Amino acid sequence: MSLGTFDLDTIYQGDCIELLKKIPDNSVDLIFADPPYNLQLNGELYRPNQTKVDAVNDAWDKFSSKEDYDLFTEKWMQECFRILKNSGSFWVIGTYHNIFRVGNILQNVGFWILNDVIWVKPNPMPNFKGTRFNNAHETLIWATKSKHSNYTFHYHSLKAMNDDLQMRSDWWIPICQGEERIRVNGQKAHSTQKPAELLFRIILSTSNPNDIVLDPFSGSGTTATVAKRLGRRFIAFDKEPFYVDVAMQRLEKIKPIENELLEYKIENKKPKVPFGNLIEKGYIKIGEIIYSKDGKIQAQVQADTTINSNGIVGSIHKVSATLLKKDSNNGWTFWYIKQNNTLISIDVLRYDYENKFLKTRNKDLNLFPIQEGLVNVPQENNLIYGNNAV
Repeated sequence: MSLGTFDLDTIYQGDCIELLKKIPDNSVDLIFADPPYNLQLNGELYRPNQTKVDAVNDAWDKFSSKEDYDLFTEKWMQECFRILKNSGSFWVIGTYHNIFRVGNILQNVGFWILNDVIWVKPNPMPNFKGTRFNNAHETLIWATKSKHSNYTFHYHSLKAMNDDLQMRSDWWIPICQGEERIRVNGQKAHSTQKPAELLFRIILSTSNPNDIVLDPFSGSGTTATVAKRLGRRFIAFDKEPFYVDVAMQRLEKIKPIENELLEYKIENKKPKVPFGNLIEKGYIKIGEIIYSKDGKIQAQVQADTTINSNGIVGSIHKVSATLLKKDSNNGWTFWYIKQNNTLISIDVLRYDYENKFLKTRNKDLNLFPIQEGLVNVPQENNLIYGNNAV
């Protein structure tokens, strides 16, 4: 499988702006960018014991001016905007040195910000000079191409990851250390290697298996290795041949997780089908009686799509809640229709409606199939009221 002139699942060496130009419009599902921070460090930094700090002083992180950095940022980000799918997610990470400039450019390019996420480092590098607060975090921006983008977000999976609490926007993840830190001849292979745990959370939450993940600043290859492990297709770029070699060697050791373990079984979402849609398409007829599961409670469907149960009138949810003496209740699982002396949950009907009319699910993967002959499903585009079709 290829993406424009590139084969997927590999890392290419070269200038990211020129390489990005070769990728087709609207073709990438997820982009993670860890661009140069433009730290502009002056001189060498030493610890109190006079050992030298292995700081970020690489040539790729240096720009002649802030204006030069802004122009560079705008160019690569415009290409990312162009190639990202309308349903895709864009992530960028930075420090206080650059993230505010990056965020401004991001919005000017056209991205819509969904969240800023604070990566809190429990084990940050100390401030050896003692002249500022210990800089113990970096900032990520999560964005889409527009405020109307139908982006992927596996909310329930992230909630399960966080002990059934909503995943917050402050992520406590240690910086690379020990065996995770890639070293060559005893030295750090890359000065700003990101922890795999950080990319695992990003890719897991905002993409799906077989989606295409792109990293324009590959570095030591963390994005590519995590994408491969999680069953995503990927493509990555880096300007430095050394980093490409390091990342490709790292990729060779990665074994993808089995497909069946990558399914988001907790994310089986209910269709967004209002009760009125079932009436309009004739799944449920005006005047029809609907029942509770045990058949003891009945209600009649009204022309305005409300239901009436012995004078209690309202939505399927409100009426069922009132009958149960509860503040709220899920009417979809409470009410049933009767056909051929069989009670059928109205919840089943909305899955069939979605498959036939919204076409957002693969019928072969339908979790609630309606047995042939069990439900009298109307013909498409045939609006039924009672026994009269119009």
